[in-house]
Amino acid sequence: MLQTKFSIEEIQARFIGNYKGYGFKDKSSMLRAAIDHFKKKMELESLRKSADLYSEIYSKDDDLKELTETAVTGWPE
Repeated sequence: MLQTKFSIEEIQARFIGNYKGYGFKDKSSMLRAAIDHFKKKMELESLRKSADLYSEIYSKDDDLKELTETAVTGWPE
């Protein structure tokens, strides 16, 4: 596992210092979990933005709507 050095605010250090109260075995595992959670949140936000963009493009493109309708014709509901 890699190690790194970083600076945090005093209030953040107190929060991390209470790692046992949050069910973590040590400060590092708490920080790794927080980073993983934040990464997933950022990825989900990116996916939502992408979906919104595709939806916007689809809503303005009649040819694409027609192509989609043709492709789903005959598929069970």
